[in-house]
Amino acid sequence: MKHSHSAKTHSDGLSRRTFIKQAVGVGAGAIAFPHIVRASVLGRSGRTAPSSRIVMGAIGVGGQGTRHVVGGIWTPSGGLVGRDDVQVVAVCDVNAHNRNNAQNLVNQRYGNKDCAAYNDFRELLARDDIDAVLIATGDRWYPVIATAAARAGKDMYCEKPISVTIEEAIAMREEMRRYGAVFQMGTQQRSSYSFRFACELVRNGYIGDVKEVVVGVGGPPSVRDCRLPAQPVPDWLDYDMWLGPAPWRPYNADYVNGWMAFRDFSGGEMTNWGAHHFDIAQWGLGMDNSGPVGIVPPNGKDVKVLTYHYATGAVMTRDPDRLRQESGQDNGLMFVGTKGKVAVWRYELKTWPDNLSRQKIGPNEIHLHVADNHHTDFLNAVRTRSHPGSDIAIGARTLTVCHLGNIAYELGRPVRWNPKQEHFVNDPEADRLFSRQMRGPWHL
Repeated sequence: MKHSHSAKTHSDGLSRRTFIKQAVGVGAGAIAFPHIVRASVLGRSGRTAPSSRIVMGAIGVGGQGTRHVVGGIWTPSGGLVGRDDVQVVAVCDVNAHNRNNAQNLVNQRYGNKDCAAYNDFRELLARDDIDAVLIATGDRWYPVIATAAARAGKDMYCEKPISVTIEEAIAMREEMRRYGAVFQMGTQQRSSYSFRFACELVRNGYIGDVKEVVVGVGGPPSVRDCRLPAQPVPDWLDYDMWLGPAPWRPYNADYVNGWMAFRDFSGGEMTNWGAHHFDIAQWGLGMDNSGPVGIVPPNGKDVKVLTYHYATGAVMTRDPDRLRQESGQDNGLMFVGTKGKVAVWRYELKTWPDNLSRQKIGPNEIHLHVADNHHTDFLNAVRTRSHPGSDIAIGARTLTVCHLGNIAYELGRPVRWNPKQEHFVNDPEADRLFSRQMRGPWHL
Protein backbone atom coordinates (compact mmCIF):
# COMPACT_ATOMS: atom_id res chain seq x y z
CA MET A 1 0.00 0.00 0.00
CA LYS A 2 2.40 2.63 -1.20
CA HIS A 3 1.67 6.28 -0.83
CA SER A 4 2.89 9.19 -2.84
CA HIS A 5 4.02 11.73 -0.29
CA SER A 6 7.71 10.87 -0.66
CA ALA A 7 7.50 12.03 -4.27
CA LYS A 8 6.16 15.45 -3.35
CA THR A 9 8.20 18.42 -4.53
CA HIS A 10 8.00 22.00 -3.48
CA SER A 11 8.44 25.15 -5.51
CA ASP A 12 12.20 24.80 -5.58
CA GLY A 13 12.04 21.24 -6.90
CA LEU A 14 13.55 19.72 -3.80
CA SER A 15 12.23 16.42 -2.47
CA ARG A 16 10.33 16.14 0.81
CA ARG A 17 13.31 14.74 2.69
CA THR A 18 15.53 17.62 1.59
CA PHE A 19 13.06 20.47 1.81
CA ILE A 20 11.98 19.90 5.39
CA LYS A 21 15.47 19.99 6.84
CA GLN A 22 15.12 23.63 7.64
CA ALA A 23 15.48 25.80 10.72
CA VAL A 24 12.68 24.79 13.06
CA GLY A 25 12.06 26.20 16.53
CA VAL A 26 11.31 23.41 18.98
CA GLY A 27 10.83 23.99 22.66
CA ALA A 28 13.41 26.04 24.49
CA GLY A 29 15.45 26.99 21.45
CA ALA A 30 15.65 26.87 17.70
CA ILE A 31 17.64 24.15 15.99
CA ALA A 32 18.95 24.78 12.50
CA PHE A 33 18.42 21.37 10.97
CA PRO A 34 20.78 20.46 8.11
CA HIS A 35 19.40 20.71 4.58
CA ILE A 36 20.85 17.48 3.23
CA VAL A 37 19.98 13.92 4.19
CA ARG A 38 21.76 10.79 3.05
CA ALA A 39 19.83 9.68 -0.05
CA SER A 40 21.23 6.18 -0.52
CA VAL A 41 18.64 4.68 1.79
CA LEU A 42 15.92 6.06 -0.49
CA GLY A 43 17.56 4.94 -3.72
CA ARG A 44 17.93 8.46 -5.07
CA SER A 45 21.71 8.67 -5.25
CA GLY A 46 22.38 6.15 -7.99
CA ARG A 47 23.07 3.45 -5.41
CA THR A 48 20.90 0.44 -4.63
CA ALA A 49 18.61 1.20 -1.71
CA PRO A 50 17.75 -2.31 -0.44
CA SER A 51 21.39 -3.12 0.32
CA SER A 52 21.97 0.14 2.17
CA ARG A 53 22.05 0.34 5.92
CA ILE A 54 19.50 2.62 7.51
CA VAL A 55 21.33 4.88 9.94
CA MET A 56 19.41 5.23 13.21
CA GLY A 57 19.45 6.99 16.53
CA ALA A 58 17.54 6.05 19.67
CA ILE A 59 15.81 8.60 21.92
CA GLY A 60 14.83 7.23 25.30
CA VAL A 61 16.94 4.20 26.17
CA GLY A 62 15.59 2.98 29.48
CA GLY A 63 14.19 -0.54 29.69
CA GLN A 64 12.05 -0.76 26.56
CA GLY A 65 14.26 1.55 24.54
CA THR A 66 17.34 -0.53 25.31
CA ARG A 67 15.49 -3.74 24.46
CA HIS A 68 14.66 -2.31 21.05
CA VAL A 69 18.25 -1.27 20.42
CA VAL A 70 20.20 -4.29 21.66
CA GLY A 71 17.56 -7.03 21.77
CA GLY A 72 14.93 -8.41 24.07
CA ILE A 73 11.85 -10.54 24.35
CA TRP A 74 9.92 -8.73 21.62
CA THR A 75 12.86 -8.32 19.26
CA PRO A 76 13.72 -11.77 17.89
CA SER A 77 16.09 -10.17 15.38
CA GLY A 78 18.44 -9.45 18.28
CA GLY A 79 17.64 -5.75 18.43
CA LEU A 80 18.48 -3.05 15.94
CA VAL A 81 22.24 -3.41 16.40
CA GLY A 82 21.88 -7.12 15.61
CA ARG A 83 20.72 -6.36 12.08
CA ASP A 84 22.86 -6.07 8.97
CA ASP A 85 20.53 -3.47 7.46
CA VAL A 86 20.74 -0.97 10.36
CA GLN A 87 23.54 1.07 11.87
CA VAL A 88 22.82 2.66 15.25
CA VAL A 89 25.08 5.67 15.64
CA ALA A 90 23.62 7.63 18.55
CA VAL A 91 21.57 7.31 21.73
CA CYS A 92 19.87 9.95 23.85
CA ASP A 93 18.44 9.95 27.36
CA VAL A 94 18.03 12.50 30.16
CA ASN A 95 19.02 9.76 32.62
CA ALA A 96 22.82 9.50 32.51
CA HIS A 97 22.74 5.89 33.74
CA ASN A 98 20.47 4.85 30.87
CA ARG A 99 22.39 6.92 28.36
CA ASN A 100 25.81 5.56 29.29
CA ASN A 101 24.55 1.99 29.55
CA ALA A 102 22.99 2.10 26.09
CA GLN A 103 26.06 3.72 24.57
CA ASN A 104 28.30 1.02 26.05
CA LEU A 105 25.99 -1.80 24.91
CA VAL A 106 25.89 -0.48 21.34
CA ASN A 107 29.66 -0.07 21.23
CA GLN A 108 30.14 -3.58 22.61
CA ARG A 109 27.87 -5.07 19.97
CA TYR A 110 29.70 -3.23 17.17
CA GLY A 111 33.15 -3.66 18.68
CA ASN A 112 33.99 0.04 18.47
CA LYS A 113 33.47 3.36 20.26
CA ASP A 114 31.51 5.14 17.54
CA CYS A 115 28.14 5.53 19.25
CA ALA A 116 27.49 9.12 20.35
CA ALA A 117 25.43 9.93 23.44
CA TYR A 118 23.22 12.97 23.99
CA ASN A 119 21.15 14.45 26.79
CA ASP A 120 19.04 16.64 24.45
CA PHE A 121 17.11 14.94 21.64
CA ARG A 122 17.42 18.04 19.45
CA GLU A 123 21.15 17.50 19.12
CA LEU A 124 20.59 13.98 17.84
CA LEU A 125 17.89 15.11 15.40
CA ALA A 126 20.21 17.80 14.00
CA ARG A 127 22.58 15.14 12.62
CA ASP A 128 22.18 14.82 8.86
CA ASP A 129 23.60 11.30 8.75
CA ILE A 130 20.64 9.84 10.68
CA ASP A 131 17.74 8.57 8.59
CA ALA A 132 15.39 7.30 11.29
CA VAL A 133 14.94 7.30 15.04
CA LEU A 134 13.49 4.98 17.63
CA ILE A 135 11.59 6.92 20.31
CA ALA A 136 10.85 5.31 23.68
CA THR A 137 10.67 8.18 26.14
CA GLY A 138 7.16 7.93 27.63
CA ASP A 139 3.72 9.23 26.68
CA ARG A 140 4.22 12.88 27.66
CA TRP A 141 7.17 13.32 25.28
CA TYR A 142 6.08 11.44 22.15
CA PRO A 143 4.10 14.21 20.40
CA VAL A 144 6.87 16.80 20.78
CA ILE A 145 9.77 14.53 19.82
CA ALA A 146 7.94 12.79 16.98
CA THR A 147 6.90 16.12 15.49
CA ALA A 148 10.44 17.46 15.77
CA ALA A 149 11.76 14.28 14.14
CA ALA A 150 9.35 14.62 11.22
CA ARG A 151 10.37 18.25 10.72
CA ALA A 152 14.01 17.16 10.77
CA GLY A 153 13.37 14.69 7.97
CA LYS A 154 13.53 11.53 10.09
CA ASP A 155 11.28 8.51 9.92
CA MET A 156 10.43 6.96 13.26
CA TYR A 157 9.50 3.88 15.20
CA CYS A 158 7.68 5.28 18.23
CA GLU A 159 6.70 3.32 21.30
CA LYS A 160 3.15 3.47 22.52
CA PRO A 161 1.08 5.07 23.95
CA ILE A 162 1.81 7.93 21.59
CA SER A 163 0.05 10.69 23.55
CA VAL A 164 -1.65 11.76 26.78
CA THR A 165 -4.60 13.42 24.99
CA ILE A 166 -6.76 12.89 21.92
CA GLU A 167 -5.72 16.25 20.50
CA GLU A 168 -2.04 15.30 20.61
CA ALA A 169 -2.64 12.00 18.79
CA ILE A 170 -4.54 13.75 16.01
CA ALA A 171 -1.91 16.50 15.76
CA MET A 172 0.82 13.88 15.42
CA ARG A 173 -1.04 12.25 12.55
CA GLU A 174 -1.38 15.57 10.75
CA GLU A 175 2.30 16.40 11.21
CA MET A 176 3.48 12.99 10.00
CA ARG A 177 1.36 13.38 6.88
CA ARG A 178 2.46 16.97 6.35
CA TYR A 179 6.14 16.05 6.38
CA GLY A 180 5.79 12.62 4.76
CA ALA A 181 7.40 10.76 7.63
CA VAL A 182 7.14 7.00 7.91
CA PHE A 183 5.79 6.26 11.38
CA GLN A 184 5.44 2.88 13.07
CA MET A 185 3.74 2.71 16.46
CA GLY A 186 5.27 0.03 18.69
CA THR A 187 2.19 -2.20 18.79
CA GLN A 188 4.02 -5.34 17.78
CA GLN A 189 0.85 -7.42 17.99
CA ARG A 190 0.08 -6.10 14.48
CA SER A 191 3.07 -8.12 13.32
CA SER A 192 1.94 -11.30 15.09
CA TYR A 193 0.38 -14.19 13.18
CA SER A 194 -2.04 -15.10 15.95
CA PHE A 195 -3.52 -11.61 16.24
CA ARG A 196 -3.71 -11.19 12.48
CA PHE A 197 -5.35 -14.61 12.00
CA ALA A 198 -7.90 -13.89 14.74
CA CYS A 199 -8.86 -10.66 12.99
CA GLU A 200 -9.04 -12.38 9.61
CA LEU A 201 -11.45 -14.96 11.05
CA VAL A 202 -13.61 -12.12 12.31
CA ARG A 203 -13.39 -9.94 9.21
CA ASN A 204 -14.29 -12.87 6.94
CA GLY A 205 -17.38 -13.78 8.93
CA TYR A 206 -16.25 -17.08 10.40
CA ILE A 207 -17.81 -16.22 13.77
CA GLY A 208 -20.89 -14.67 12.16
CA ASP A 209 -21.95 -11.12 12.89
CA VAL A 210 -19.79 -9.58 15.61
CA LYS A 211 -21.88 -8.72 18.65
CA GLU A 212 -19.20 -7.93 21.21
CA VAL A 213 -15.48 -7.61 21.80
CA VAL A 214 -14.37 -8.33 25.36
CA VAL A 215 -11.05 -6.65 26.16
CA GLY A 216 -8.89 -7.52 29.15
CA VAL A 217 -6.74 -4.57 30.22
CA GLY A 218 -6.19 -2.59 33.38
CA GLY A 219 -7.87 0.71 34.12
CA PRO A 220 -7.04 4.42 34.26
CA PRO A 221 -4.10 5.93 36.18
CA SER A 222 -4.47 5.27 39.90
CA VAL A 223 -3.29 8.78 40.88
CA ARG A 224 -4.94 11.85 39.37
CA ASP A 225 -3.72 14.45 41.86
CA CYS A 226 0.08 14.46 41.85
CA ARG A 227 1.16 16.01 45.15
CA LEU A 228 4.13 13.98 46.33
CA PRO A 229 6.67 15.76 48.57
CA ALA A 230 9.77 17.27 47.00
CA GLN A 231 13.04 15.34 47.12
CA PRO A 232 16.57 16.30 46.02
CA VAL A 233 17.09 15.79 42.30
CA PRO A 234 19.81 13.17 41.69
CA ASP A 235 22.84 14.41 39.79
CA TRP A 236 22.42 11.76 37.08
CA LEU A 237 19.00 13.07 35.98
CA ASP A 238 18.04 16.17 34.00
CA TYR A 239 14.69 16.40 35.73
CA ASP A 240 13.41 19.44 33.85
CA MET A 241 13.95 17.60 30.56
CA TRP A 242 12.45 14.44 32.06
CA LEU A 243 9.24 16.34 32.80
CA GLY A 244 9.26 17.98 29.39
CA PRO A 245 5.75 19.16 28.43
CA ALA A 246 4.10 17.57 31.49
CA PRO A 247 2.85 19.84 34.31
CA TRP A 248 5.55 21.00 36.69
CA ARG A 249 5.97 18.87 39.82
CA PRO A 250 8.90 18.92 42.25
CA TYR A 251 11.09 15.87 41.88
CA ASN A 252 9.98 12.71 43.62
CA ALA A 253 11.47 9.31 42.82
CA ASP A 254 8.00 7.79 42.57
CA TYR A 255 7.22 9.98 39.57
CA VAL A 256 10.32 8.83 37.70
CA ASN A 257 10.11 5.17 38.70
CA GLY A 258 6.34 4.78 38.47
CA TRP A 259 5.14 7.50 36.11
CA MET A 260 2.50 5.29 34.51
CA ALA A 261 0.38 5.49 37.65
CA PHE A 262 0.10 9.30 37.46
CA ARG A 263 -2.34 11.10 35.18
CA ASP A 264 0.15 13.94 34.63
CA PHE A 265 2.37 11.55 32.72
CA SER A 266 0.20 8.72 31.43
CA GLY A 267 -3.22 7.27 30.68
CA GLY A 268 -2.49 4.27 32.90
CA GLU A 269 -3.15 0.73 31.73
CA MET A 270 -6.02 1.98 29.59
CA THR A 271 -3.42 3.43 27.24
CA ASN A 272 -0.50 1.10 28.08
CA TRP A 273 -2.02 -2.34 27.43
CA GLY A 274 -5.04 -0.68 25.87
CA ALA A 275 -2.84 0.52 23.01
CA HIS A 276 -2.27 -3.17 22.26
CA HIS A 277 -5.63 -4.82 22.84
CA PHE A 278 -8.05 -2.04 21.88
CA ASP A 279 -5.89 -1.76 18.77
CA ILE A 280 -6.57 -5.38 17.83
CA ALA A 281 -10.26 -4.92 18.61
CA GLN A 282 -10.38 -2.00 16.16
CA TRP A 283 -8.52 -4.10 13.58
CA GLY A 284 -10.94 -6.99 13.88
CA LEU A 285 -13.96 -4.70 13.72
CA GLY A 286 -12.64 -2.99 10.60
CA MET A 287 -12.51 0.33 12.43
CA ASP A 288 -8.94 1.43 11.74
CA ASN A 289 -10.28 4.64 10.21
CA SER A 290 -13.19 5.12 12.58
CA GLY A 291 -14.20 4.37 16.15
CA PRO A 292 -17.05 4.12 18.64
CA VAL A 293 -19.98 6.52 18.79
CA GLY A 294 -20.81 6.16 22.48
CA ILE A 295 -18.82 5.32 25.61
CA VAL A 296 -20.55 4.37 28.86
CA PRO A 297 -18.64 3.91 32.15
CA PRO A 298 -19.85 1.48 34.83
CA ASN A 299 -22.58 3.03 36.96
CA GLY A 300 -23.06 0.39 39.66
CA LYS A 301 -26.49 -0.43 38.30
CA ASP A 302 -27.28 -1.66 34.82
CA VAL A 303 -23.81 -1.01 33.35
CA LYS A 304 -21.20 -3.12 35.11
CA VAL A 305 -18.16 -2.48 32.89
CA LEU A 306 -16.84 0.21 30.57
CA THR A 307 -18.77 -0.20 27.32
CA TYR A 308 -18.12 1.22 23.86
CA HIS A 309 -20.92 1.31 21.29
CA TYR A 310 -20.25 1.26 17.54
CA ALA A 311 -22.59 2.44 14.80
CA THR A 312 -22.60 -1.13 13.44
CA GLY A 313 -24.36 -2.34 16.59
CA ALA A 314 -21.25 -4.05 17.97
CA VAL A 315 -20.19 -3.28 21.53
CA MET A 316 -16.78 -3.46 23.15
CA THR A 317 -16.33 -3.94 26.88
CA ARG A 318 -13.36 -3.69 29.21
CA ASP A 319 -14.00 -6.84 31.18
CA PRO A 320 -10.91 -8.83 32.20
CA ASP A 321 -13.00 -10.95 34.62
CA ARG A 322 -15.27 -12.23 31.88
CA LEU A 323 -12.33 -12.79 29.56
CA ARG A 324 -10.66 -14.89 32.25
CA GLN A 325 -13.79 -16.90 32.93
CA GLU A 326 -14.36 -17.76 29.28
CA SER A 327 -10.84 -18.05 27.88
CA GLY A 328 -8.56 -18.59 30.88
CA GLN A 329 -6.71 -15.35 30.12
CA ASP A 330 -7.30 -11.88 31.53
CA ASN A 331 -4.85 -10.00 29.30
CA GLY A 332 -6.05 -10.15 25.72
CA LEU A 333 -9.38 -9.95 23.96
CA MET A 334 -12.25 -12.05 22.65
CA PHE A 335 -14.53 -11.49 19.67
CA VAL A 336 -18.06 -12.81 20.19
CA GLY A 337 -20.20 -13.46 17.13
CA THR A 338 -23.52 -15.07 16.24
CA LYS A 339 -21.80 -18.29 15.12
CA GLY A 340 -18.72 -18.52 17.31
CA LYS A 341 -15.95 -16.83 19.28
CA VAL A 342 -12.22 -16.27 19.02
CA ALA A 343 -9.99 -15.19 21.89
CA VAL A 344 -6.39 -14.11 21.34
CA TRP A 345 -3.51 -13.16 23.58
CA ARG A 346 0.28 -13.23 23.37
CA TYR A 347 0.78 -15.22 21.24
CA GLU A 348 -1.94 -17.83 21.15
CA LEU A 349 -5.60 -18.05 20.32
CA LYS A 350 -8.63 -20.15 21.17
CA THR A 351 -11.75 -20.56 19.07
CA TRP A 352 -15.30 -21.77 19.57
CA PRO A 353 -15.86 -24.09 17.75
CA ASP A 354 -12.36 -25.50 18.02
CA ASN A 355 -11.98 -26.24 14.31
CA LEU A 356 -11.98 -22.51 13.53
CA SER A 357 -8.38 -22.40 14.74
CA ARG A 358 -7.45 -24.56 11.73
CA GLN A 359 -9.43 -22.59 9.18
CA LYS A 360 -7.59 -21.57 6.02
CA ILE A 361 -8.28 -18.07 4.77
CA GLY A 362 -9.05 -18.34 1.06
CA PRO A 363 -7.18 -16.41 -1.64
CA ASN A 364 -10.23 -14.26 -2.43
CA GLU A 365 -11.02 -13.44 1.20
CA ILE A 366 -9.84 -10.52 3.31
CA HIS A 367 -6.12 -10.74 4.09
CA LEU A 368 -4.71 -8.22 6.54
CA HIS A 369 -1.26 -6.65 6.68
CA VAL A 370 1.46 -9.31 6.96
CA ALA A 371 4.70 -8.71 8.84
CA ASP A 372 6.86 -11.29 10.55
CA ASN A 373 8.76 -8.74 12.62
CA HIS A 374 7.72 -5.26 13.70
CA HIS A 375 11.17 -3.75 13.21
CA THR A 376 11.46 -5.28 9.73
CA ASP A 377 8.03 -3.97 8.84
CA PHE A 378 9.15 -0.46 9.78
CA LEU A 379 12.46 -0.67 7.94
CA ASN A 380 10.78 -2.02 4.80
CA ALA A 381 8.36 0.92 4.93
CA VAL A 382 11.29 3.35 5.21
CA ARG A 383 12.83 1.90 2.05
CA THR A 384 9.62 1.70 0.03
CA ARG A 385 8.02 4.89 1.42
CA SER A 386 4.93 2.88 2.34
CA HIS A 387 2.68 2.66 5.37
CA PRO A 388 3.81 0.06 7.96
CA GLY A 389 1.31 -2.10 9.82
CA SER A 390 0.95 0.34 12.71
CA ASP A 391 0.98 3.59 10.79
CA ILE A 392 0.27 6.87 12.58
CA ALA A 393 -3.30 6.95 11.23
CA ILE A 394 -3.98 3.64 12.98
CA GLY A 395 -2.11 4.71 16.09
CA ALA A 396 -4.06 7.95 16.43
CA ARG A 397 -7.39 6.11 16.18
CA THR A 398 -6.31 3.46 18.67
CA LEU A 399 -5.17 6.00 21.25
CA THR A 400 -8.38 7.94 20.75
CA VAL A 401 -10.32 4.83 21.81
CA CYS A 402 -8.13 4.48 24.89
CA HIS A 403 -8.51 8.16 25.84
CA LEU A 404 -12.27 8.08 25.28
CA GLY A 405 -12.52 5.35 27.90
CA ASN A 406 -10.47 7.36 30.37
CA ILE A 407 -12.61 10.43 29.77
CA ALA A 408 -15.82 8.49 30.38
CA TYR A 409 -14.32 7.13 33.60
CA GLU A 410 -13.27 10.60 34.72
CA LEU A 411 -16.65 12.19 33.98
CA GLY A 412 -18.52 9.24 35.46
CA ARG A 413 -21.17 9.37 32.76
CA PRO A 414 -21.73 8.45 29.10
CA VAL A 415 -20.17 10.50 26.33
CA ARG A 416 -21.01 10.62 22.64
CA TRP A 417 -18.30 10.74 20.02
CA ASN A 418 -18.34 11.58 16.31
CA PRO A 419 -15.61 9.35 14.80
CA LYS A 420 -15.85 10.99 11.39
CA GLN A 421 -15.25 14.52 12.62
CA GLU A 422 -13.29 13.36 15.69
CA HIS A 423 -14.96 15.43 18.35
CA PHE A 424 -17.48 15.04 21.15
CA VAL A 425 -21.15 15.61 20.45
CA ASN A 426 -22.55 18.66 22.28
CA ASP A 427 -20.44 18.09 25.40
CA PRO A 428 -18.40 21.11 26.60
CA GLU A 429 -17.30 19.24 29.72
CA ALA A 430 -15.81 16.40 27.68
CA ASP A 431 -14.31 18.94 25.27
CA ARG A 432 -12.17 20.26 28.13
CA LEU A 433 -10.57 16.82 28.46
CA PHE A 434 -9.88 16.58 24.73
CA SER A 435 -6.60 18.44 25.18
CA ARG A 436 -4.33 20.01 27.75
CA GLN A 437 -1.80 22.78 27.61
CA MET A 438 1.82 21.70 27.42
CA ARG A 439 4.27 23.15 29.92
CA GLY A 440 6.30 25.84 28.25
CA PRO A 441 8.44 26.19 26.33
CA TRP A 442 7.29 22.93 24.72
CA HIS A 443 4.54 22.97 22.13
CA LEU A 444 3.43 21.33 18.91
